Amino acid sequence: MNILRIYTDGACSGNQESTNIGGWGCILELGEHRKEMWGGEANTTNNRMELTAVISAFKALKRDGLVIHVFSDSAYVANCFREKWYESWEQNKWRNAARKSVENQELWKELLSLVRKHDVSFFRVKGHVKLPKTAAGALPQSDTLEKHYEKFLQWNGSQFSYEDFIYVTQMNNLADALANRGIDEIRG
Repeated sequence: MNILRIYTDGACSGNQESTNIGGWGCILELGEHRKEMWGGEANTTNNRMELTAVISAFKALKRDGLVIHVFSDSAYVANCFREKWYESWEQNKWRNAARKSVENQELWKELLSLVRKHDVSFFRVKGHVKLPKTAAGALPQSDTLEKHYEKFLQWNGSQFSYEDFIYVTQMNNLADALANRGIDEIRG
């Protein structure tokens, strides 16, 4: 079975300030085919950029009915789907547990409409993990990476090898770099 893997990240320079710049990045990967995308916007938030990264990836798809694995360092995004927060939001007319209007609901509604066209699993990744340089073909090793790998398995299950974890981390770092490229383009 061909699984499309999507790696996403959002960033915001000056998050929560009146004038800030956000960026998003995503990578779509199917077999040996890869597509990288990024963008940015002014006066936004980190959460909006995290959502925009995933939405942008899904909007790039040419057909429905795909099996997709999304890897995100955003607990906001991953946990919504993994814990099915959206079901309560929809049942409660887009009110959260505190009876307040769900933030970014226009983005959530758009993302839900896109996700529902596919068989999608969300996986959580630790963001901003530094990977030490290694000799060609060698996997980086350290006590810190081992701890991150253990956390990755707690979040996502034991189906991932250490090599998978390193690759997903590399791709998350690339998505972060793309998000920062989006910020840089807005800055000019």
